Amino acid sequence: MSEKFLEVGKVVSVHALKGEVKIAPWCDSPDFICEFDYLYLDGKGQKTINIESSRVFKNMVIAKFDGYNTVEDAQHLRDKILYISRDDVELEEGTYFIKDLIGVKVIDKETQKEYGVIKDVFQTGANDVYTIKNDQKEYLIPAIPDVVFSTDIENKIMLITPMEGLFDDEI
Repeated sequence: MSEKFLEVGKVVSVHALKGEVKIAPWCDSPDFICEFDYLYLDGKGQKTINIESSRVFKNMVIAKFDGYNTVEDAQHLRDKILYISRDDVELEEGTYFIKDLIGVKVIDKETQKEYGVIKDVFQTGANDVYTIKNDQKEYLIPAIPDVVFSTDIENKIMLITPMEGLFDDEI
């Protein structure tokens, strides 16, 4: 079962004098955080924090939260992890949260050979790259339609058609 609340960033400092904070985004783009009206201060959704305003500045998010009107108020948020509810996000088809991809088994669509599991995802700009790890080795595969045939997050299985040379050292 997928976790309902996902980490989206961390408050790294206070910004200016009116209670704004600077957030280091842990998502594809800082603009993503600015789409929300509220965030959560815990991974259980028990503490909601309403966003009064937010904007992107130098790849960070500057946000003003309701009830935090001074530097002293905002200082209480420093080093806090911010969360979103996956119920508040509608992902495009074929798009997944990185957290959901970690641990997915990667299997050859034709031969059913298991290459390993996804251990990490690198965002390169052009396309993501998956780190696949098995007992002996680590591989990097591009997350492109020519390679990734299907992804079943529920059953933790990804079917791929490996590019020539990708797994040449496999026995």
